[in-house]
Amino acid sequence: MGFHPQLAHERHTELPLFEALVGEARYVGEIGLDGGPEHRAHLEVQTRCLQRILTACSRAGGRVMSIHSRGAADEVLDVLEQQPEAGISVLHWFSGTRKQLDRAVKLGCWFSVGPAMVRGLKGRQLLAAMPRNRVLTETDGPFGKGVDGPLMPGQVGPAVAACGATWQIDLTEAQDQLDSNLRTIGGLAIAEP
Repeated sequence: MGFHPQLAHERHTELPLFEALVGEARYVGEIGLDGGPEHRAHLEVQTRCLQRILTACSRAGGRVMSIHSRGAADEVLDVLEQQPEAGISVLHWFSGTRKQLDRAVKLGCWFSVGPAMVRGLKGRQLLAAMPRNRVLTETDGPFGKGVDGPLMPGQVGPAVAACGATWQIDLTEAQDQLDSNLRTIGGLAIAEP
């Protein structure tokens, strides 16, 4: 179940429905803030929505949450810091600064990385600074693109390979680490919503 920040200004009236249903979901996402040029004008309504979503997650006992923070990492971290009972935050395709990454690590955040993120030097540098036991893979499909078009579930091979190269371990060890991370966060999710 999610509430994408790029749509918050158009769909904020649907928050009561989200709040009513969050108790039935183990995972929440994609939620967060988008401070990109085309969405920055709506940052205030996005923030109000995110605060309500985190409050709803807290009331539901906490959830694993996939969090969008493009161009608004400080603002996202500020809101997460105010609502620690909301659950486990997985920062999706984190593109902030190293200082923001360090702050996110201190807050206990996890990170999801995909093929598009690790294509660039900045993404690989951020991956290198992330705690390897808090990294998950993602495709960001259908928005994430591969050679043949939109990425589909399971097409995380380039991200797994980048993790192995960054961590200086072989592909099998990298996959084992990522599998272990997924089992860990799955175990932290509410077993029965």
